[in-house]
Amino acid sequence: MYSDLAILAAFVFLYSVVARRLEKTPSSGAIIFVAFGLVCGPIGLGVIDLDVDADGIRTLAELTLALVLFTDAANANLRVLRFNFRIPERLLLFGLPLNILLGFGFGVLVFEHLALLEIAVLATILAPTDAALGQAVVTNPAVPDRIREGLNVESGLNDGICVPVLLIFLAFAIGSDEANKPIALVLHHFAAEIGIGAGVGSLCVLVGTYIFRLAHGRGWIGEIWMQVTVPALAMTCFAASQALGGSGFIASFVGGLIGGALLPRHKVPLLRAAEGTGDTLALLTWVAFGAVIAGNAADYFAWDTLAYAVLSLTVIRMLPVFVSLTGMGLSVADKLFLGWFGPRGLASIVFIVIVLNENLPGGQTLQQTVVWTVILSVVAHGLSANPLASLYGTRKTP
Repeated sequence: MYSDLAILAAFVFLYSVVARRLEKTPSSGAIIFVAFGLVCGPIGLGVIDLDVDADGIRTLAELTLALVLFTDAANANLRVLRFNFRIPERLLLFGLPLNILLGFGFGVLVFEHLALLEIAVLATILAPTDAALGQAVVTNPAVPDRIREGLNVESGLNDGICVPVLLIFLAFAIGSDEANKPIALVLHHFAAEIGIGAGVGSLCVLVGTYIFRLAHGRGWIGEIWMQVTVPALAMTCFAASQALGGSGFIASFVGGLIGGALLPRHKVPLLRAAEGTGDTLALLTWVAFGAVIAGNAADYFAWDTLAYAVLSLTVIRMLPVFVSLTGMGLSVADKLFLGWFGPRGLASIVFIVIVLNENLPGGQTLQQTVVWTVILSVVAHGLSANPLASLYGTRKTP
């Protein structure tokens, strides 16, 4: 255990001292983290042997995603979003359902041995985009504000919206008692996941910001403890919502939006430390993914899983985006950019662990398809983020 800890801690230290330089290169972030996990894990040098099971990685991924969603939402430019909400609105109301539907259609063609409901589950798992992997784009000032905010809100809400959809398909796939009452099942999951999530996130942050203002005004908060304020509040939103049957991801994003709006003067110092915590959690998550999960994918390689992974990142994502944004006055370049930057990552990892716990007959195929999709996304979107964002920003500059 201590040798693993020493290697991980040394890697975190080394990355921290060169992070700013690496951020300017294509090879940064998740690519390096996953590669480190692969190289040092059991299929590589074997110098680290993380004693983490799938549920452990799920928990780590959930906490990372919750914090990233909260900080991204708090950083959102609400003035820009107020006048350009139609982009994420179209992407969520039309693009997301089309994505799942198209993913199901291609899945039927590619996976002859999977049941239809298993294909529907797979399409839903791979529908949400990853806020953590998309940070390189949504924080790049070269990209126009409305495009950045559109991608930010989409990635912040689509995973929470997909949770009830996934649970509904999964209930039918395993033949649970809930499936005998489909209308009640649908209404229950959507009302609970989204309604409770939004309500809990709002309430936690409203109470939290009131307490923060009261304590800050009286000089009760020290600079050191201010560094944990946002991570603690984000975790409260996530965990409270999950405990009450809601979507913790919805709670985190809604809470972040409200917190950023209510604390504009304190936002920058509060979020700076929180973003560092989020980056560290992301690093550990991707290293664990590379060492524990991705390392095993090579043993189960199949061409159909790779083919679907490529389709998921291209046609299945980009065509629905293109169709849903028709008539909005966006250029072809705008639509292609929005369509391409739909990375898959933490949400899909969380979802596949949920599904694997149900022991579906096609679970192995689902797992490998998700793993290969995430690996390809980490590489493709990681390498293309800075170059394409800069090129796109140059084209949009008068």
